[in-house]
Amino acid sequence: MSTAPPLLRIASLQPSITLTLERLGALDSLVACTRYCLAALPQLSDKQLPIIADSWSASAEEILATQPNLVLASVPYRMESLAAILKSGCPVLTLAPHTLAYIFHDIRLLASLLNTPDRGEQLVASMQQAIEAVRQRAAQSANPPRVYCEEWGKPLIASQPWVQELIAAAGGIFLGTAGQQTTAAAIATADPDVLLFAWCGAGDRVPLDRVIAQRNWQHLRAVQTRRVFCIPDEYLNTPAHTLLEGLDCIATALHPDRFPSHPRLRQLA
Repeated sequence: MSTAPPLLRIASLQPSITLTLERLGALDSLVACTRYCLAALPQLSDKQLPIIADSWSASAEEILATQPNLVLASVPYRMESLAAILKSGCPVLTLAPHTLAYIFHDIRLLASLLNTPDRGEQLVASMQQAIEAVRQRAAQSANPPRVYCEEWGKPLIASQPWVQELIAAAGGIFLGTAGQQTTAAAIATADPDVLLFAWCGAGDRVPLDRVIAQRNWQHLRAVQTRRVFCIPDEYLNTPAHTLLEGLDCIATALHPDRFPSHPRLRQLA
């Protein structure tokens, strides 16, 4: 006689995981999450879950106190934190997506663990269809704009490979090497048509005017034409379906005549 698998009790250490669980209809499996998860999904506050540290600073003690039978972590994380959790004996799944294909794979993997593979396939399909719709609409541009998109400002770090893919889908050319450090001088030499900023943890509060002044970028064509934008951090740096909001922001920034304005896309004054 077969027995049903034990119900999952998940401790989520990253908002991307929590957001995906919500879309898969599996929030009831959560027994702990981070404050960043609450910020990404405010309705979680009604559940009054224990709040634990994220993948970067988590401790085995506080996680195990919530009695999970599965810990889900994702980049960025510290090996020391993961090592402590692994030593505790609690099963851990660590995700490290780099591209959209990785993100789609992770969604399917989580759906499989939750025994909801159909929902995972539906979510992936809806994301792919949305991306393709933007790609087809943006393809009408004869002169694709050259775009610098920044994930962090000290040091300057270009956005992740999945952002490079989103920019390409929106009909732009990504400048630099995704996820790697660069310099203000190198970007000035490239003289991009569009500047996008989505600093990790900064929300939509990147001080665009101050950044331009500090880097002496006043002469860049993007600044001269005011094609300088801040995209909310969670729209580009959270590897989940919320990337579609980031794609909408990118498309508007690159082709304002072809895509509707996005309420949270902020432009240089």
